[in-house]
Amino acid sequence: MNPQYDQRACFLRKALLGNAFFSTLSGLTILFAQGWVLQILGLSSSVNLLILGVGLIVFAVTLVINARKQQVKKSDAWIAVLMDLAWVVGSYVLIFLAPFSPKGKWVVGIVAELVLLFAMLQFVGIRRIQKSEVLQQSL
Repeated sequence: MNPQYDQRACFLRKALLGNAFFSTLSGLTILFAQGWVLQILGLSSSVNLLILGVGLIVFAVTLVINARKQQVKKSDAWIAVLMDLAWVVGSYVLIFLAPFSPKGKWVVGIVAELVLLFAMLQFVGIRRIQKSEVLQQSL
């Protein structure tokens, strides 16, 4: 394996694992403290967030699997970036459309900004790998 690739891929691995940790924490919070989450968001207790919680954990597992591969798949990392960006856009749409409390809107917005940060870090990691590959090809 190319040592320069390994060094550059390390950044992407850390970004993917950080995203996985945050997604797992969010998913578990939603699953095991759904009432508390609904209260903070200002939503009715009749809303069921089970699918969201499970979906976040499944997303986290896929991130960990990709991050732990000997060679990180850039296509999978791009999918993670796109899914994170979709989360951010969806969150801001929901802030304006869903009946969140003011505190709930802040929470959704802050989570969206953190997800955007992970998308940007993953993007930087992908670009570093691409630069490494270009450098390797020119040698």
